[in-house]
Amino acid sequence: MSVVIKLKSKRFVLKDGGIIILIISMAFLNSCNFLFGTKEDETVDEIFEEGAIDPNLIPSEVGYVPILPFWTDFINPGDIYCGYDEMIYVIDDNGLNILDQTGKIYSTIFIQGATDVTQDRRLHTYVAGRIDFDVDGNGTTENVAAIYHLTGTATGNIEIIDTIIHPYCDASRAITSFRGDDDIAVEFTGISTLSDNTLYAARRGPRNDLAGIARTDNNILFFDAEGNNVGYANGLSPTTSNLRSAWDISAIATFAAPPQSLSGISNSAEFIITLTNPSAEYKCLWITQTIDVEAGISYGENAFLTAFDYTKADRFLYEPERFIDPTDVYIAPDFTGYIFVTDAETDSLYQFTRKGYEGVNPPAGSSITKQIIASFGGEGSGPFNFIDPLGVAYLREIVYVVDKGNNRICRYKLSTDLE
Repeated sequence: MSVVIKLKSKRFVLKDGGIIILIISMAFLNSCNFLFGTKEDETVDEIFEEGAIDPNLIPSEVGYVPILPFWTDFINPGDIYCGYDEMIYVIDDNGLNILDQTGKIYSTIFIQGATDVTQDRRLHTYVAGRIDFDVDGNGTTENVAAIYHLTGTATGNIEIIDTIIHPYCDASRAITSFRGDDDIAVEFTGISTLSDNTLYAARRGPRNDLAGIARTDNNILFFDAEGNNVGYANGLSPTTSNLRSAWDISAIATFAAPPQSLSGISNSAEFIITLTNPSAEYKCLWITQTIDVEAGISYGENAFLTAFDYTKADRFLYEPERFIDPTDVYIAPDFTGYIFVTDAETDSLYQFTRKGYEGVNPPAGSSITKQIIASFGGEGSGPFNFIDPLGVAYLREIVYVVDKGNNRICRYKLSTDLE
């Protein structure tokens, strides 16, 4: 097994003060087994045996059932992603943990200040974090936001091939000076990819002057597969509450997601974001893309979600004040199209349809005609409780929730999918 470490910026070379540490802790293994062995591992079969599902926890109508045991080998876990390579990626205080689908940790990569992880269809992995870097070339390093671009995470041949570094990864900052504490305060708070391997990076920070030369800090930057900044989410409001707001983004999700499928993958450029500013009335927003021959590309609200059909559901995604402190969002790429949102203030997991209805479809033969509420949570350490849930992911009918306060990854499956 080989490990190659590289660090570069599109516009900078690290000076002596710029340090990145990569710690690999791996068991001796064969790369092919590491990537593909999860499907043959006996533990995979075991977790789906009846003994892994407590029959006393199965709801009478329909709802999510915990898959036990939960995974507990983490310290303050903060994010999770189920990769195109079929591996599970978990961020915690140790950095990036790479697991198979049984929960076995194969490697841990320390990345400074790691908060978010995603992967593109090339099996390239991205981690949002921090870096000590001499931004303005004065010989002093500053701690700024960065996104690390890794390859080989599923095979053990791990290489950091690029680092997207704030502020000059943003093309609009090319002729501006370093802003000191204001630039240090900027964070990348969410990352996600499209089907063409474009990377969306949600950003928040203190500078949000719409009349300025540079783009506002509260924004979403677009990077191509080579790491070049090719655009941003033009049209969003950085400091006001509305249906196209980017006021303190906490997470982002696109419609392209694993697994790779023969039936295709969504080519949509639209996305869903969550906001944490206390004054934001709507804190989970579906952002649409509009292409105009003359005006170009702009991004705006999904007005269809404001129409509440109470014959179909009792609660809705776009209800004002629906969330208090949403921390993550994920869109199921399968036929369900479910939207999952975690909220750290209510310690809950919420589930919606793509029409904005809260709840899952009634089971076959049910007399119920509306969506059945399947959201759950509340502070605690039980199988349906969380303490500060910070992340959510989905793969092959299983929902993964990052339960930070309980130092665990919780897994759930819809009761109707157990049949």
